[in-house]
Amino acid sequence: MFHVVLRQAGPEFDQSLPLEKQTLWREHAAYMDSLVESGRIVLGGPIPNGRVAHAMEAGSEDEIEEIWALDPWAYSHLTLESIEPWEIRLDGRDR
Repeated sequence: MFHVVLRQAGPEFDQSLPLEKQTLWREHAAYMDSLVESGRIVLGGPIPNGRVAHAMEAGSEDEIEEIWALDPWAYSHLTLESIEPWEIRLDGRDR
């Protein structure tokens, strides 16, 4: 099952610095790369107003919360805004 996950900048995210200069950047980037490699994150990236959107594949919202809790930026640099189930009806990836 797919979910749309929205996160927003947390209290330790310094808006004046680029991503690569944030504390724990390397650890966060390695963790996110591992989620892509394992197929958990299908799409993801920043959206306006300090937010990030991810299309994730997981069995439940609880499973996603467990995955996000392991992110080195969880609750410090990024806070979880919402997790919404997403029924995919159009999928061009298999073309």
